[in-house]
Amino acid sequence: MTPAGHRSDTLSLPEVEALAREAHAAQQDKAGRPYAEHLRAVAEGVRLRGGDDGQIAAAWLHDAVEDDALSERWLMGAPLTRRTKDIVLALTKRAGEAPEAYAQRILATPGARLVKEADLAHNADPARLAVLDATTRARLTAKYATMRALLGLGETPVP
Repeated sequence: MTPAGHRSDTLSLPEVEALAREAHAAQQDKAGRPYAEHLRAVAEGVRLRGGDDGQIAAAWLHDAVEDDALSERWLMGAPLTRRTKDIVLALTKRAGEAPEAYAQRILATPGARLVKEADLAHNADPARLAVLDATTRARLTAKYATMRALLGLGETPVP
C-alpha cells in the first residue's frame, strides 16, 4: 500500500521475492540446493553492489523465464517496472544464442550488467563449485570467466 492507502502499481520487493520463491519452489541448483538460495544470493549481491529496487527485483526474477518458472507473457503483463522487465529479458538466454550476443544484449540494457555480475559471482563461488565433479566445475569456471570477460568485469568475481 502507498502512504495514501492505495495499492502501488508495481510489486514490492517482498512480493517479488515471494513470487520468485514460489515459481522456483520445485527447482534445485546443480549442487542439489533449493534454487531460491541462488536467487537470494544474487538479490543480495545486487544490493551490496549498490543496485536499486528495480535491479533487486530483476535479480529475484533473473532466471524465471529462462527456466520456464514464469512465462514471458506473464512477465510482460506483471506489475513490474518496464526497466525491471527489460533487465529480466536481457538476462534470459535464448536457445542457441552465442555468448557474445547474450553479453551484448546485457550491455545494451541499462541496469542488467550489475545483475549479471552478481549472478556470475554467486555461480562462480568456490564453495558452490567445490561440490561439483571436476569436469563440470572446470566447464562452468571457464564459462563464467568467458562471460565476465565479455562483460568487461575482469577476472576475479567479488562475492
